[in-house]
Amino acid sequence: MTELTIGQEVPDFTLPASNGEEITLSRLRGRKVVLYFYPKDMTPTCTDQACSFRDFHSAFEEKGVTVLGVSPDPVKSHGKFRDKHKLPFLLLSDEDHQVSESYGVWQLKKMYGREYMGIVRSTFLIDEEGKLLKEWRKVKVKGHTEDILSLL
Repeated sequence: MTELTIGQEVPDFTLPASNGEEITLSRLRGRKVVLYFYPKDMTPTCTDQACSFRDFHSAFEEKGVTVLGVSPDPVKSHGKFRDKHKLPFLLLSDEDHQVSESYGVWQLKKMYGREYMGIVRSTFLIDEEGKLLKEWRKVKVKGHTEDILSLL
């Protein structure tokens, strides 16, 4: 698993987004970024998480923070998810999970006695210079968005 250190520059990437554009993380320098990784569009917990970021989106904007969600789902799925839940931020498609691996969130998971590789729900707060301010791994959705905002 990749270990990131507070104060370290985070891995840069370019991924396709739910708006049809490509997003390069380093082009967002000058703004803080909340980069959250989630397993799958349209699943109950991932929907709760996305809707929480949606509900607090204006608070993030007021603090000059860009929110980006990342999962291995294709852009088409992200578009449907965004439209259905009126998400005001971009969802990025990491289908080959290279970005997820570079952030150490693509891991062996176990469910119902079955083992498989997938995303471990995680969030990274990145400063204006592209350095890691804080990370949350194995995120529990309830109260998580509020925790991030209280830190800001």
